[in-house]
Amino acid sequence: MLEWLTQIEKAQPVVYAVLVISFAAAIGLIIGSVKIRGVGIGIAGVLFAGIFVSHFGFHINPTILDFVRDFGLILFVYTVGLQVGPSFFTSLKRQGLKFNLMAASVVVTGALITIIMAQILGIDIAAAVGIFAGATTNTPALAAAQEALKSLPSVQQERLVLPSLGYAVAYPFGVMGIIISMLLVKYALKISPEAEMENFRKELESDVKKLERVNLVIENENLNGITLEDLPGRRELGVVISRIKKSGSNEVVAARRDMILNVGDILLAVGTKEALEKFELIVGKKTDVDLLKIPSRVVNRRIIVTNKEVIGKSLRELGLNEIYGVTVSRVTRADLEVTAVADLKLQFGDMLMVVGEPEDIEEVAKLMGNSIKELNHTNLIPVFIGIILGLIIGSYPLTIGNVPAPVKIGLAGGPLIAAIVLARIGKIGPLIWYMPVNSNIAMRELGIVLFLACVGLKAGHQFIPTLVNGDGFLWMGVGAIITLVPMLLLGFLGRIYGKLNYMSLCGIMAGSMTDPPALAFATTATGSDAPAVSYAAVYPLTMLLRILTAQLIVLFFAS
Repeated sequence: MLEWLTQIEKAQPVVYAVLVISFAAAIGLIIGSVKIRGVGIGIAGVLFAGIFVSHFGFHINPTILDFVRDFGLILFVYTVGLQVGPSFFTSLKRQGLKFNLMAASVVVTGALITIIMAQILGIDIAAAVGIFAGATTNTPALAAAQEALKSLPSVQQERLVLPSLGYAVAYPFGVMGIIISMLLVKYALKISPEAEMENFRKELESDVKKLERVNLVIENENLNGITLEDLPGRRELGVVISRIKKSGSNEVVAARRDMILNVGDILLAVGTKEALEKFELIVGKKTDVDLLKIPSRVVNRRIIVTNKEVIGKSLRELGLNEIYGVTVSRVTRADLEVTAVADLKLQFGDMLMVVGEPEDIEEVAKLMGNSIKELNHTNLIPVFIGIILGLIIGSYPLTIGNVPAPVKIGLAGGPLIAAIVLARIGKIGPLIWYMPVNSNIAMRELGIVLFLACVGLKAGHQFIPTLVNGDGFLWMGVGAIITLVPMLLLGFLGRIYGKLNYMSLCGIMAGSMTDPPALAFATTATGSDAPAVSYAAVYPLTMLLRILTAQLIVLFFAS
C-alpha cells in the first residue's frame, strides 16, 4: 500500500495531493462531528487531522499545497462576504466604532503580552513574533514579520526560520483557544444561543420598523376631489394605499394613482405604526370595515424579482400602478419587510406583495421574472470576477510611514472586502452578485475544509519535533497565554459591561483574530450567519493592525 502511494506521489503528484487532502478532510470532519456532552471541536478537527497525517509522512508538493490552501481560503472569505454584504453596512453604521475599538484592544493586548513574555523568559523576539502570529492565527502577520526581519542589517540566517517555527507551534492552539474562549463565555455566563439569535433578529428589525395595515375612511373635506397621487402625507410618510372602496359602492378595487377621492371613501393603507398614526390625522378615522374581507376581484400575490432588466430600477420608474393597475404594498428583502415606497430600487431576490386583479398581477409576474429556478441558479461568472477584484485589492501594496515593507491586506482581506461591496451594490451591467443560500454554504464549507487541511499538512512535519525538542512546550504555553488572555477579557467584558449579543461577540472574537476557522465554528455553534456580520465589520482594521504590529515588534525589539 505504501509502495503504491509512493509510486503515485512520484508519477502523479496532483492525484496524490487530492488523495491526501481528501483523507485528512474526511478524518477531520469525522473528528469534528464527535461531541462530548454536546461540545465538539467542529470544523477545527480538519486542522488537527492534517497535522496528524503530515506527521506520519504524507507530504504534498509545496506548490500544490500552497495553491489548494490559498484557493480554499479565498472561497471561504468570498462567500462569507457575499452572505453578510447586505447587512454589513447597517451593522457598521450602528456599532462599527464600538466593535472596532474592542477588536483593536485584542491586538494591542496580545502584542504587549508577547513583548513582556519574551523579555521575561528570554525568548528571541524573532521566535516571539512568530508565536504572536500563530497564537492569533494571522498568516499575513507572519509574512510581514519575516519581511521586516530580513530588512534588518546583519541578521543571522538561523534567526530567519524562527518566526515560522514559533508560528507552527502556536497556531493549533491559536485556533482552539478562540473556540475554547467562546465556549467558556457561553457556559460561564449561561448563554442560550437560541435566545441570542432571537434578540439579534430583533436588533436588526429595529432598524426596519414593522409594517402594519389599517382601514381609514376619508373625513377631511379638503381631500374631496383630489387624486390619490396628490393625497397629502402619502409620499412623505411612506404610506402605500393598496385598495379602495368608493363611498356608496360595495366594490373594492385596486388603488390607482389617478383615482379621484371623495369623503366617505375607505382606504386600505400600509406603513409603519408611527406613519399610519400621522396619516390618520390627515385623512380621517379608522373604520371597522376590513377591505380584505369584502369579496372582490382584487387579490394579493407574492412575486419574486429575478428578471435582470428590472434590477436596479425603482418602483416609480417601472410604473406598475399606471401601466398595470396594481399596487406593490410591501417588499421582503433578506427576511425584512420594508414599505414599497416609489423610490425603492429593486434587487435580485426581492419578494413583492402585489395587489390587483389576477390578470394584471400575472402580467407583473412576467415582467419581474418570478422564477424559482432562476433564484436557485448559481451564476459563476460574477463569482470569478469578484474573486479577481478581491485578489487585486488584497495584493495591492500600501506604503505606510517608515514601515520597511509595503503592507498588503492579503488573500483573506481582499476577497472579503470585494464580496461585501459587490453584494451591497447587487448589480453592475448584466452581472448580478447574488448566490443562493445552499450554494453559498456548500462553497464556504468546501473552502474552509481545504484551507484547514492544507494548513495542518504544512505544519504537521514541524509540529512534533519543535514541540518536543528545545523550547517547543514553552513557546506553546506563551502562545496559549497570548491567545486566551485577550480573548477572555474581550468575551467577559464585552458581554457583562458591553452588553453585546453573543452572536455579535463571537463574530468580534473571531474577527479580532482574523480567524476563518473560528468564524466557521461560531456560525456552526450558533446555527446562524449572524457572527459573520460583526466579523466582517472588524476584519479589515484588525488585519491591518496585526500586520503593522508584527512589523513594529520586529523593528523595535529584534535588532
